[in-house]
Amino acid sequence: MGLALGNVSRIHVVGIAGSVVAAGALVFAPTPQVRLAVVAVVLCLLGWWWSSMRLDTLDRSPMLAQVGSAGHAIVVITAPPTHGQFNLRAQGRIRRFNDRAIDEPVELELALGRSPPQGAIIDALAVVTLPRGPEHGFDERTWLRRHGIHVVLKVDEWRPIGHRGGIGGVADGLRLRLGHAIAPGLGGERRTVLEGIVLGDDNALPDSLKHDFRASGLYHLLAVSGENVVLVAGCVLLLAWLVGIQRWIGELGALAAIGAYVLAVGPQPSVIRAGVAGSLASLAWLTGRLRDAWYVLLVAAIVLLGWNPYLVYDPGFELSFAAVLAIFTLAPRISRRLEGYPIPARLRMVIAVSTACGVVTAPILWLQFGALPLLSVPANALAEPAMPLLLGLAFATAGLDAVSPSAAAMLAWLNGWLATYIAFCAHAVGSVPFAYIHSLRALAGVGGTLLFAAYAWRRWRMS
Repeated sequence: MGLALGNVSRIHVVGIAGSVVAAGALVFAPTPQVRLAVVAVVLCLLGWWWSSMRLDTLDRSPMLAQVGSAGHAIVVITAPPTHGQFNLRAQGRIRRFNDRAIDEPVELELALGRSPPQGAIIDALAVVTLPRGPEHGFDERTWLRRHGIHVVLKVDEWRPIGHRGGIGGVADGLRLRLGHAIAPGLGGERRTVLEGIVLGDDNALPDSLKHDFRASGLYHLLAVSGENVVLVAGCVLLLAWLVGIQRWIGELGALAAIGAYVLAVGPQPSVIRAGVAGSLASLAWLTGRLRDAWYVLLVAAIVLLGWNPYLVYDPGFELSFAAVLAIFTLAPRISRRLEGYPIPARLRMVIAVSTACGVVTAPILWLQFGALPLLSVPANALAEPAMPLLLGLAFATAGLDAVSPSAAAMLAWLNGWLATYIAFCAHAVGSVPFAYIHSLRALAGVGGTLLFAAYAWRRWRMS
């Protein structure tokens, strides 16, 4: 709560002073209940103070003084470039501008054509501009500011001069290696779908296929989730069991594999949440402690908000945590209601989870994007059974590629058909008329229909 309150108001000296006073009151607290309340106040104030400090850091920008000027910039590309209709966009970190040392995240705008890869260090001739303001319902300036980016470098020409090292260089190498190893010999749509599901990278997907994934309610498959992390850890533990390695060594290997996978995918809220959850599960086994799902979820939220309190406004953060909350609370109730129907247990759980997540995330989707998929439940019922097999084959292919490239290519060919099937599900459901609504009138019509259907169902059940 304290980490989120920094977005409402910022406290600095007040937060530290309040924490000291509350900590002093802890000494005189008469009962355990009062002591617990005082500890909560101390933690909230400390979180609020830390959030204020982090937001001040994110809002600080030496490059704002350079808006309108042109010059040479040394920039490290920190994310894969995205292809737009008229230009390329890439996020980076500027190291030097006109012989002045600067360390600040920036957005690059490049001409269509050759693009610098993630991790490249480039020497660019660029003009410093401000991001676009509200336009067509999207405020790019505010969105970038909440990620610590305050300026856009419009690049006229650039040349590579090196590649970053350190932990970032390790992440770049892991991503490049994993991207090649999961789909050797594949190309076209099958490869892009596999990369989207395994790496959370939808940049290479055609716009029409992206629309189909959104309209069908399957776009969440292109965001790395807990299912991916569970399979990464599970593959390592299975391999350790087959080889005959002790369980504790397997759990250490699972921790290392989760860390490597999170580095390869990048700092997306969903993968960090899943990575924290998987790591805590392995640590719980290694230390002999019980696992608590709510505890894991809250620790993941603390990690993300501690790094960037602005993430409370981020759609990825909101959708990821709302979906998990729905799975914890609403999905079991829906599953119990479906027990009396002739539905296989596996399909019943898929329907329950899809319905719960759809209901809970619908307000977020409408407020953030002004659109809502209506057929996400049947779409997920069709596509979700293929997901564990696709991910399992992808990770098995990546492991096999190191020892037998020909066998890995055969697995990848088989997995390509699963990717084709998931793309077919997205297209088949997304192309249905009114599968994706954008207007308030359509939303009101859907809401009225659902209310009438719920009333009719209740009357029928009571009769």
